[in-house]
Amino acid sequence: MENFLHAPIRPIEPKTSQYGIDPKLVKTRISEMPGMVSIKLKEIFPDLPDTIFPSENNEEAIKDVYKAAVDSLRQIDMSKIKPEHTVNILASHHGFTLYGGQPYAELLKAIKDVVTEKTGCTNIRLRAGVGMRFRETEEYIKRYGLDTYFNGKAIGMAPVDEGIPIETEIGTLYGLKKVYDATWIIHAHHTDVREVHFHRQVDKAVKPFGMSYARIETRSTYHQNLGPRAANFTARAIFDSEFVQSKFAFASFLNVGPHGIIGVDSDADLYALNDRATFLGCQYYGKIMTLFGEIDECIVALDFPCPVPYVFSAGVIYGNFVSANTDLYDMETPLPAYTWYTEAFYNKHEKPMLDSIPPMNPAVKICVHNYAWLGYPSAFFSRHIPTLVVGQTQSDLFDTDPLNQDYMTYASVVKSTEAAMNFAYNASGTDKVLIFDGAMAGMNVSKSLAEFLIEKAPQVSEKVDKILLPKWLKQRGVDISILERLKLK
Repeated sequence: MENFLHAPIRPIEPKTSQYGIDPKLVKTRISEMPGMVSIKLKEIFPDLPDTIFPSENNEEAIKDVYKAAVDSLRQIDMSKIKPEHTVNILASHHGFTLYGGQPYAELLKAIKDVVTEKTGCTNIRLRAGVGMRFRETEEYIKRYGLDTYFNGKAIGMAPVDEGIPIETEIGTLYGLKKVYDATWIIHAHHTDVREVHFHRQVDKAVKPFGMSYARIETRSTYHQNLGPRAANFTARAIFDSEFVQSKFAFASFLNVGPHGIIGVDSDADLYALNDRATFLGCQYYGKIMTLFGEIDECIVALDFPCPVPYVFSAGVIYGNFVSANTDLYDMETPLPAYTWYTEAFYNKHEKPMLDSIPPMNPAVKICVHNYAWLGYPSAFFSRHIPTLVVGQTQSDLFDTDPLNQDYMTYASVVKSTEAAMNFAYNASGTDKVLIFDGAMAGMNVSKSLAEFLIEKAPQVSEKVDKILLPKWLKQRGVDISILERLKLK
């Protein structure tokens, strides 16, 4: 077992943003605390494919991501795009939080370059959508030099921007006008599972058409009206509409595993790409999610430049781990507590309105909020999980956020990371620590949790391969023989 234990992996660096504290104030990372180690995911799950990024030399690996994107894109028939046309490359904010953000930026650059190379079209714009943090993609565009790369034609979009009616088979829905103000649109996305507690790995590839590219009236069907599982059909309706189909050129996705970027997949058939994305999400992320479901008790540490539920460990977000007491991929299981909360199925006393709603993951004994951003309603977490926030400045910042006015009402401020961890150990009675800090290729954890996970991994892998994966794919109508075509084994 000792052979599987490594020194902690360098976490994702804090980033300057209006949604988080000054990176200079992040004095100590949780992975620097005594007793922390790392596990490499490919060592405990040997069937995971090799990654392009990260690697031993990430500067070269980033170039390899760009090359993989170019190679994939050159296989696409772009003959309908003419030199005099306009093209909008559509991006979503979540892509910029994958493995430091640069891989997604390289995909966007490659799309622009190959379209110009193959078609002669030069009027290519970047349109990057967001959720609740309306200025977030503007920060990413500047951070990764995309404003310069796109010759000043890169903009962020918010769901409150001017809309455009789209006639669909279920009636009029609304997209963002800036998405569709070109001759052609190119859908640039990724296969990481992200909000699988919402979409349950159904139509993940199509979802941005009802979210990042949609006006708030239509986007809100996911959270305020129908709920994610029911609202999935709105994204399909928009994408399948005559208007959108008349503009859709193709899609290009980063193929993402829980351990890194494993390739780029481009296709003019979005539903074929969606099937492949579903397979990757179920097979590889399913093993991590099932392994996390085995954890019996732990301290959770948030230490990543994203809003509270979107911080990463082993490619999985905290919003998934608080639901890991259910099988998020099994369509026969009830939606987890956190999903029901966002759909207003909790009453004013914070109790589930239906007996069938599972509770929050009881394995989470306490949360140490060392570093995470505001911009997403997160008081639900501090109400249900004892939470320690490191530093008065971070606490004060959350008090300024209209989405988090009550977050600190239920959390306590602790002056330092060391003090927070000491308190957490004493109060929780466990020394198992799971760190959501975006460590690439693996995860940072305490030694005791590492030993627990290493012991559980082989049986989890076998269970997913032989029992769970066939069931998950059958529920979604995806042919398991796609494994052979993907050549991932």
